[in-house]
Amino acid sequence: MLGDSKLKTFLDLINTSTKDELIWINGYLNAIVQGKILSASPVAVAEAAAPAVNKITIVYGTETGNSKRLATEFAMKAKQSRIIAKVVGMDQYKLADLAKEEYLLAVVSTHGEGEPPLAARKFYDHIHNNGFRLEKLKYSVLALGDTSYPLFCKTGEDVDEQLNKLGGKRIVPIQKCDIEYEEEANNWFSNVLKELTVSKKDTKIASVPAGIPLPARKTGKQVYEGTVTAHINLNDRGSNKTTWHIELTADNLQYQCGDSIGILPENDAQMVTDIIQVTNADGNKSVEFKKEKVTVYELLKRKVNIVFLTERLVQQYATVTGYAIPAGRADLLDLVKKYPVKNVAQFEEIIVGLNGMSPRLYTIASSPAAHEGEMHIVVAKDIYEVNGKKRVGLCSDFLGQFKIGKKQQFFVQPNKRFKLPAENKDVIMVGPGTGIAAFRSFLAERDATGASGRNWLFFGEQHFVSDFLYQTEIQNWFETGVLSKVSLAFSRDQQEKIYVQHKMLEHGEELYNWLKAGASFFVCGKKDPMSSDVEKTLLSIIEQYGNKTPEGAKEYLEELEESGRYEKDVY
Repeated sequence: MLGDSKLKTFLDLINTSTKDELIWINGYLNAIVQGKILSASPVAVAEAAAPAVNKITIVYGTETGNSKRLATEFAMKAKQSRIIAKVVGMDQYKLADLAKEEYLLAVVSTHGEGEPPLAARKFYDHIHNNGFRLEKLKYSVLALGDTSYPLFCKTGEDVDEQLNKLGGKRIVPIQKCDIEYEEEANNWFSNVLKELTVSKKDTKIASVPAGIPLPARKTGKQVYEGTVTAHINLNDRGSNKTTWHIELTADNLQYQCGDSIGILPENDAQMVTDIIQVTNADGNKSVEFKKEKVTVYELLKRKVNIVFLTERLVQQYATVTGYAIPAGRADLLDLVKKYPVKNVAQFEEIIVGLNGMSPRLYTIASSPAAHEGEMHIVVAKDIYEVNGKKRVGLCSDFLGQFKIGKKQQFFVQPNKRFKLPAENKDVIMVGPGTGIAAFRSFLAERDATGASGRNWLFFGEQHFVSDFLYQTEIQNWFETGVLSKVSLAFSRDQQEKIYVQHKMLEHGEELYNWLKAGASFFVCGKKDPMSSDVEKTLLSIIEQYGNKTPEGAKEYLEELEESGRYEKDVY
């Protein structure tokens, strides 16, 4: 207990303190109790209470929410060091304020093939217009990405480079993070915080109290154990394609239309066996990979990517083995055959340095209301060529070999933007090929819930007879009135190729009238060239039937986008 005089002093201090000051006091006292500050001398208090920076702005650009969560956590930590932190999404940030900023932290992910997330696009475009200078700006960038993609953290790199070109000075260098980003992200912010809390008096690092512990947070995603109950090739005989419809059942399954399923594929067992045999490794030997003990076989089969290694990993292999290997991508099996490791220890050094296996995401093709306890996937067999050699995509091949009854783990990746509007609102859906997945989900949901809004589907593929995915279901939805309108484009059924964008132009006036009446416009499927062509066509329709200039049409589309009425789920 405190004596009367001390209690009065203590209460006076509390009653005259701001909220931020109370947070700091609590953290400071907590640090003393934990022994992290040995004394409460006036020098220590003055040192800890006088950060070199008073306020910072943390902007985030996110697709899945990771950047926002990190930015919020960093703001809490900054406040514990008596630094006022404003957190704002790049889509909400006032671009005119950028020239006024002194300290800016950017947390941004990379979407698809090196693209900024939709929410970061305006900020990204603004800093690339080069019509201004940021001479007083001090900044740092945390970039989130996935090393399984060739343009790893490209958006973060671009933001970092451009802010520097505009005159900004880096507080600390950019930090690029893979899918397991927690440790690197926190280390980056700790380094930033050290720079921001340097004492004004003598430039030494201040004694910053540990502060209030951050609330416990959930790590990882909920993993479901699914059972394969259906595995069907949707293409008929004579098709140039193979597209599988896969159904999984699982207990306590929770997702929404527009979300994606995440699956970790496994490497080909024969390829793994061949690698082990060529290198004379012991498949049963335990090695440590990302703080986990695992056998060499399990590591190669399930934990790391061993096909089409990035140029960086190929050069890493060259550095370890001492070979002069030309720049380019290669499979691990080809490398160990052509450039043999000298011993097993060298091989183990190489494999524990490989990229972890990244989950593949597929837009869910089922509806919670119509397919309770089930998760449906639509996946096309991905065939491509490398150096004249035909290759099959790792995950599409993995899923294509599923058997009924197989157990498979998966998780749900929420998509907060790609969501059905209110049940009485109209929806226009453009989903050629496997892009139909999202709209099969949408239509099944609207059918099951009795939504009153109109639905218009644009679907396209190569041939009507062999490639009309979910033909029976689409026809049934049209016959029962769930689908108000269906526009089909089968590109190879006539001499001149016809795609979904051509069907949009054909019905341009009616399409614009739907938009004018409040319809939402969704696109799902291949990014290039499909989604680009669809957007160009949509702008043309808005310009023509809305009697707008090209600039006016673009502004109209941006308004649709900002209001959530123009959404894309492309890959």
